[in-house]
Amino acid sequence: MASRARKGLVTLGDQSILFAAAVRGIFRRPFYLAEFLEQCRFILGACFVPLLLTGLGWGTIVALEAGNFFKLASAEWRIGGFMVLANVREFAPVATGLMVAAALTDRGARRVVVPAGLDLLALPAGTEAVPDDGLTPPDLDGLDGVITGAAVAIAETGTIVLDGSPDQGRRAITLVPDYHLCIVHAAQVVELVPEAIDRLAPSAVRPLTWISGPSATSDIELSRVEGVHGPRTLEVILVDPP
Repeated sequence: MASRARKGLVTLGDQSILFAAAVRGIFRRPFYLAEFLEQCRFILGACFVPLLLTGLGWGTIVALEAGNFFKLASAEWRIGGFMVLANVREFAPVATGLMVAAALTDRGARRVVVPAGLDLLALPAGTEAVPDDGLTPPDLDGLDGVITGAAVAIAETGTIVLDGSPDQGRRAITLVPDYHLCIVHAAQVVELVPEAIDRLAPSAVRPLTWISGPSATSDIELSRVEGVHGPRTLEVILVDPP
């Protein structure tokens, strides 16, 4: 009971900090008012009608069926929690899309390469998703970044591993651009390197890319140089399912 209460307080504190940061951002300069309004218009236009058409009917059916089921089990008091969980699961892709949009906006990335197998809800207004239809190294170098998924992530070493699956694309697209945004699902995270190797066994026939941070080297006179063997900046969004 105490741990549950503590977890609730921690969550409330995190949400309060996030809200305070959002309020500060409104008054901090520069504030990109035109882009903010464009984002609001885009989100409203892209989400309102589909949610109205699908959410109303589907939500009613789910609510009625769930209500009947919980009534049969004499657990009507759990209906609210069930509906909250269903809504959180439904809007998880939206939350991921918002995190991606925030990262790209902070970076100022306007043209990013996106593998064909990566399912993204939407990109920020003014950001172009460039398909990898045989882009050459100079083409990739001219882009602002790349967005991919991952095969495995290792907690012990802070490593993400790419195996060339459709949501990750070929190796070149994650080695040439200067910015890499990687979306990792919580189920893909393992604790130790041997666990990752076991997970990657089916992909052992393909080249694997192990990334433990942004590219940096000190090969020449022990002077640290970034961005030589890969992206100078790596950001990871960890998607934790409810």
